[in-house]
Amino acid sequence: MEYKQIKPKKIYEEVTEALQEMIRSGQLPPGSKLESVQQLAENFQVSRSAIREALSALKAMGLVEMKQGEGTYVKEFNAKQMTFPLSSAILMNKTDVAHLLEVRKIIETGTAALAAKNRSEDDLAEMADALKEMERVQGDEELGEKADFQFHLAVSAAAGNPILSTLLDQVSELMIETMKETRRLWLFSKQTTTENLAIEHAKIYHAILEMDEEKAKISMIEHLENVESLLNKYFFETDEKQFNL
Repeated sequence: MEYKQIKPKKIYEEVTEALQEMIRSGQLPPGSKLESVQQLAENFQVSRSAIREALSALKAMGLVEMKQGEGTYVKEFNAKQMTFPLSSAILMNKTDVAHLLEVRKIIETGTAALAAKNRSEDDLAEMADALKEMERVQGDEELGEKADFQFHLAVSAAAGNPILSTLLDQVSELMIETMKETRRLWLFSKQTTTENLAIEHAKIYHAILEMDEEKAKISMIEHLENVESLLNKYFFETDEKQFNL
């Protein structure tokens, strides 16, 4: 039997964990200034070099920021700075696209319901502008795709949850990257398709306007399921062409 070797923690790692716990628990709230390196060294009864290493580690984690001539401060949380290690390089086939669409369904149905609950007049105006743009650019695949994306961003903003919005933004951007030019332009190149997409977005908008959470969820899931069926049709057509070659 093999046993994993337990390595003793370095002093700065223990200081890092202690400060991290103080930030997590609220003892050191966002925006608060940490004591000087000298004072922290005395409080923890460690060397100043250990404190400097611990602060550097916390900075690398994005938990603190060092202001020249002022000191070290606990950073304010910013949802827009959240990143997720999703690589578009692995999302190339129809199975991957299907999985990504499932994620969108889970996130966006809840987002639509929250938008119906929390939307403001400004949010509605953003959605209405995106709808008008979708109608105006019908026939232009690239602009149609951008208007579609803008509508979904407006819905996520209306939900009023910055973490949810950041997550949805990244998933949506990954979806666009995954679909690449040919697939997404194919989606917006057919007149009947773009007209149906406009109608589906309008249904989502009116449900949010009416503050009908259930209707907003249903309208969003119907829209995304239609997108899924269209993409399945795309894959079928391209597979047929490859088979016939």
